[in-house]
Amino acid sequence: MVGILSLIAVEQKMALCCKMLRRNIWLPIILFGSVLVAQVKVYPAPNGIQLAKTYKVAVNGLDVPVYSTKIPPSKPIPRLNPLRGEFGKASIASFDMKGRASISIAYHEQVESVKILPSSYNIKPNFKGNSVDFQLDEPGHVTIEINGEWHESLHILANPFEENIPDPNDPNVIYFGPGIHNISQITVTDGQTLYVAGGAYINCVVPKIEEEIEIRGQLRKKPTFILEGKNVSIRGRGIIDQSGIPKKERRYTILALKAENVKIEGVTIFDPSHWTIPIQSSDNIHVDNIKIIGWRGNADGVDITSSRDVLVENCFMRTFDDAVVIKSFGGYGEVKNVHTRKCVVWNELAHAFSIGAEVHENISNVLFEDSDVIHDVGRETALRVYHCDNAVISDVTFDNIRIEEARRLISCWIGKTRWTETMERGHIKNVTFKNITATSAPIDTTLTGFQDGPDWKPYSIKDHASLELIGYDKDHVVEGVVFDNVILDGKKIEVKNVIINDFVKDVEVKK
Repeated sequence: MVGILSLIAVEQKMALCCKMLRRNIWLPIILFGSVLVAQVKVYPAPNGIQLAKTYKVAVNGLDVPVYSTKIPPSKPIPRLNPLRGEFGKASIASFDMKGRASISIAYHEQVESVKILPSSYNIKPNFKGNSVDFQLDEPGHVTIEINGEWHESLHILANPFEENIPDPNDPNVIYFGPGIHNISQITVTDGQTLYVAGGAYINCVVPKIEEEIEIRGQLRKKPTFILEGKNVSIRGRGIIDQSGIPKKERRYTILALKAENVKIEGVTIFDPSHWTIPIQSSDNIHVDNIKIIGWRGNADGVDITSSRDVLVENCFMRTFDDAVVIKSFGGYGEVKNVHTRKCVVWNELAHAFSIGAEVHENISNVLFEDSDVIHDVGRETALRVYHCDNAVISDVTFDNIRIEEARRLISCWIGKTRWTETMERGHIKNVTFKNITATSAPIDTTLTGFQDGPDWKPYSIKDHASLELIGYDKDHVVEGVVFDNVILDGKKIEVKNVIINDFVKDVEVKK
């Protein structure tokens, strides 16, 4: 009876809220551990979590918790001499919204300038004294840089309202409510949903008894979360933090393994100790509105390996390694029909959107589109098809991608590297770069890249946002590459802007 009366009371308050909203009056109510003000939902931070102090954030007048997590150092990171143990701290504020939201930020000093990324969002801030205000018209993930502080910046993660929130009493729901939870390992199987509610904070810990799992023929430490079987999901608005996993005990965060009909949605992941979301030998996968901030080596974002029919969308990734990358391994199936869209990426070290290096089985029908690379401060290529094995990569499109800065912009490359496992080289066919806009990053010759080639000598980045097409030999060529409206530093590229070797054919630069 108490539950029914409580529900009636909530419904009455909701009706009153809607009535007051029509009169332009904001009325806060408490709803299931979160605060709902008209069309904004804020989740309180659990007790015991130390919050960031550089920024204070409010949305529609409600205070939003600002979390802190590690990021790579601001110094350039060379390949051969990585900076070990050095890091910075980013600030993260998150909430749900429907309709327009008013954001206010209090900074710790006088505000002289404000930059809001992605620039394509066209958000115009107002600032005075130590405060900044702006409007968000729809959910999205923005980065705020005040007084030129690009490194330890503020990330505001604005989610859409959740739909079909699972029942905590459902036997097929593994439910984590608001508060701190220490989790070592959970496997989600047929028909199950693991739900991390807003205000829940999962500390990933090393299990007392370590177990291993076979992944691609090798035994690895069990990931914190495994999705296997059919119709499985991880969802919610909570935080998963792998900072408690030491380097020697590193493991994947969320692994989809031989799974079908998978949904990974909504959660925020701090400090992954290895690949964050590897998808292995799986079909029909949807990764939606996932936020990843990492600083450790091999802390990739989403690794799509030997899987088919994958959609990655609406995500924010500030990763130390590849953000979204596609690979295939021998004997584990081809990759086909992969679509990435509406993502915001900060490329700290390697690639923003890429295929490779490991390509042992064919990869085809890949589309990266309508996304923003807000920073590219690493030593690799923002958009890359990187092939060092023997399969065929075909029908790949990069379309409508906006790159705020790029050290190396585009590469299609066949060769031998330290990751090569096959005797034979492969093929790259039919790659289109369309509606790409980019600005060159400053040249930094202290940066060294992957040791491409059989001698594995490091290279230095010497050219502004280089473009390259490199085949291996006359039998293993890069062919059928189209550049359609690729604009670098305000000018359409021409053939002369692209580095092309003798093993490339059928290149078209549309005028």
